[in-house]
Amino acid sequence: MDRATAAHPAGQPAPDVADHGDDSAAFRRDLIAGLSGAAKQTKPKYLYDERGAALFEEICELEEYYPTRTEIGLLRAQAADIARSLGRNAMVIEFGSGATVKIRILLDALQEPAAYVPVDISREQLAENSRILAAEYPRLSVVPICADYTRPFPLPGELDGGNRVAFFPGSTIGNLLPDEALDFLQSVRATVGSGGSLLIGVDLRKDPDVLRAAYNDSKGVTAAFNLNLLERANRELDADFDLDAFRHEAVYDHDKGRIEMRLYSLRPQEVRIDGARIPFADGEYILTEVSHKYSVDGFQALAARAGWQAKSCWTDQADYFSLHHLIAG
Repeated sequence: MDRATAAHPAGQPAPDVADHGDDSAAFRRDLIAGLSGAAKQTKPKYLYDERGAALFEEICELEEYYPTRTEIGLLRAQAADIARSLGRNAMVIEFGSGATVKIRILLDALQEPAAYVPVDISREQLAENSRILAAEYPRLSVVPICADYTRPFPLPGELDGGNRVAFFPGSTIGNLLPDEALDFLQSVRATVGSGGSLLIGVDLRKDPDVLRAAYNDSKGVTAAFNLNLLERANRELDADFDLDAFRHEAVYDHDKGRIEMRLYSLRPQEVRIDGARIPFADGEYILTEVSHKYSVDGFQALAARAGWQAKSCWTDQADYFSLHHLIAG
């Protein structure tokens, strides 16, 4: 598709956002439950409020953080081949849309895409990016949905049928535990229906030193991103986290093949969250996010268990990252 450069037609409204997102009650409930167990943990989706989403975009520009630039380079290098594999008149449903660099590469390569459906938990970023994208692609139907894409959500009726293509870049599949990843792939399969497809980015296993550097950047942006979870709890839930009493660190678990993002308590302390009191021992940590790394064969075996058939796979020259085109059986 040729990308239009004209402004959005005068008087044409920005796309309405269908809102199925979480509210502060869900954040409060999930945070207290996650911090009340013996092994403290939180759901990674809560890292992505408006400020968290902005910080993550900064992370994607860092020298140490290879995934984003590697995937973008792979998309650009293989765009024509990917477009041929996906076919004409694609209705692209992007799970976790975030910034719009990658979808632009895909839309520009696709043959007559029918619609673009960005799905994201960060409503402010979703609304703004959808408005800009609709202006740049005036012949494309842009239908934003604010939702937790790891759970089923309804699609508007006008999106029934067609060549449904799910797009899940960024190796966000790695943030899910194996059973969660299997459930998610099955849910996406149900969304696109039999014969629908999925284009998914998957980070590959590599030198652990490369991984540790990517998630412990020298500028401290990843630390700010991780600590923003506690700032968000203070802002939205009237919690009293002392940010100076916690330290970010990402470690690589060889046995599980994953990076773990952690927030360590630097002293014995007690934190209040809306009346609940959460004790922390010195050195105790909150597991805020995991990032599993796969082999090509290992990921395709997982996808097959969820009812997908591998059609195509593309990797960069260093074998750091992979893109898979899967067909729903």
